[in-house]
Amino acid sequence: MTLEEIHGQEPVPAGHDWMQGAGKALHELLVSAQRRGCLTAGVYESAKLMNVDPDNVAFCVLAADEEDEGDIALQIHFTLIQAFCCENDIDIVRVNDVAKLAAIVGPSEESGEPRDLHCILITNPNEDGWKDPALEKLNSFCEESRNVNDWVPTITLPE
Repeated sequence: MTLEEIHGQEPVPAGHDWMQGAGKALHELLVSAQRRGCLTAGVYESAKLMNVDPDNVAFCVLAADEEDEGDIALQIHFTLIQAFCCENDIDIVRVNDVAKLAAIVGPSEESGEPRDLHCILITNPNEDGWKDPALEKLNSFCEESRNVNDWVPTITLPE
C-alpha cells in the first residue's frame, strides 16, 4: 500500500508528458498574461505588489539558473516569497532556465532593457470573466504536486 492509497490521494502522474504539459501551460500563461498586462517581473517589484495587494496575485514563478543557486541573497528572497505565497494561497512553481523565460517574456517594454526574471507574478486582470485554461491547468498541477509533498514543483519550459 502506498502513501497515496492510505490518504486517498492520487499520485502525480509520472512521466515526461505531465511535466511537458505543465511547461507548455506555463508558456501559454506567461504569453497571455503579458498580452493582458497582468505580468509583474522582478524580485523587488513582485515583493512590492504582494505587500500592497496580495489578493490580486494569481500565480508566482521563481526562476534561477545553476549559477544563481549560490546567490545567498536571492535564495533568502525566494524563501520569503515562497512563505508569503503559501500563507496567501498563491500557487508557486520554479523554473531552472532564466534564458527560456527571457525568450518568452522579452525585455522591459518601457526601457527595452533586460529585466529581472527571478520572480514573475501573474495578477488577476480587472476583467471579471477572465478564466485562463493554462492557469487552471497549472493550479491543478500545483495541487497534485502538493498531494505528494512537493510544495514548490519545478517546471521545465518547452524548447
